[in-house]
Amino acid sequence: MIDQRFCGLGVAIVTPFKNDGSVDYESLETLINFQIQEGLDFLVTLGTTGETPTLADKERYAIMDFTQKVVNKRVPIVAGYGGNDTAHILRAMSEYPLDGIDAVLSVAPYYNKPNQKSLIAHYSAIAEKSNKPIILYNVPGRTGVNIEAETVLSLSDKYENIIGIKEASGNIPQCMDILSKRNDNFLFLSGDDNITYALMCMGANGVISVIGNAYPKEMNDMIYAVSHRKWNKAKKIHFRLLNMMKLIFKEGNPAGIKSVLKLKGLCENVLRLPLTEASPELFSEIENEYNLIASNIEELVETH
Repeated sequence: MIDQRFCGLGVAIVTPFKNDGSVDYESLETLINFQIQEGLDFLVTLGTTGETPTLADKERYAIMDFTQKVVNKRVPIVAGYGGNDTAHILRAMSEYPLDGIDAVLSVAPYYNKPNQKSLIAHYSAIAEKSNKPIILYNVPGRTGVNIEAETVLSLSDKYENIIGIKEASGNIPQCMDILSKRNDNFLFLSGDDNITYALMCMGANGVISVIGNAYPKEMNDMIYAVSHRKWNKAKKIHFRLLNMMKLIFKEGNPAGIKSVLKLKGLCENVLRLPLTEASPELFSEIENEYNLIASNIEELVETH
């Protein structure tokens, strides 16, 4: 059976920074509590949206400690453990106790572009080391390498603790290949907000969302509606949020979503280099869309 803890809405939470570049733990606590109050199903920390490549190991461990403390077992926690150095990942998994983490999200190695045989060896090493469930993360637009459907299916068949995939390739035929051939225990999560509705109509189990940072209730309602075959309701929410989904990625993630969170008063619009905040022109577009959504969102959401 698919692990139901990781179905529905997962949010890849941002890492808020103060103006001096340090981690803003007060805002992080506010964000975590906002997500839980608005009904997300599980929280994803230290993912791409969390600007994890700019965090030192010591900062990552501190963020995980803090996140566990604030969450206090109210929802499952998925932590990012990925990179392009397999040995470093294995050391990190040994150094940091994963007792309070419910699953590991592991992105494909980036920059060094391993082939499919190498990807199998990489994930096999992690699977054999991890005492927690593993969710593969395929995002070739960032990593430069695609985890092909055959590789995904092979790993899921070989290792019981490889329980699913966050699929962010945008490759619909590849997604359908995995969805149609996966075993009954394998979880399929959308990694792209803008095609989550379509993928869930084809059987995906949920999403690890970026826009969910700002609109968790709306995304939760969309997912609930699809799951309960309320197609028109789900489609209406999807199309109302679609333009914002596009805007928040226009100049890269998480510049866009941090702009929305600034407008909502949830955190400062500060990123760590090499990333920079959204341009004034994009911020203005996002602000206009934010106001449009705020003016009519009530008619889209419902209590369930």
